[in-house]
Amino acid sequence: MDDKTRTELEAAAFRRLVDHLRERTDVQNIDLMNLAGFCRNCLSKWYLAAAQEKGVALTDPEARKIVYGMPYDEWKAKYQNEASADQKAKFAASHKH
Repeated sequence: MDDKTRTELEAAAFRRLVDHLRERTDVQNIDLMNLAGFCRNCLSKWYLAAAQEKGVALTDPEARKIVYGMPYDEWKAKYQNEASADQKAKFAASHKH
């Protein structure tokens, strides 16, 4: 596979992942962190870092809007729930250094 095709396929997979996460507003970021070790915020930070590496002017709020499909504060108000004690305990256990 040539680099151009690989990049196009990776971009398509990323777009599908972002679309999927936008559709699954029932899945909380802490759930993603507990199960997979990354969340929507991680994706937006990786996107921002890639933009910065390429010299593209992008802010953290702009990167989050790309991933969330809306401003982050709006997403939090609409969809984010308070993490349960169990979710917090799992997060703390999985993020010990």
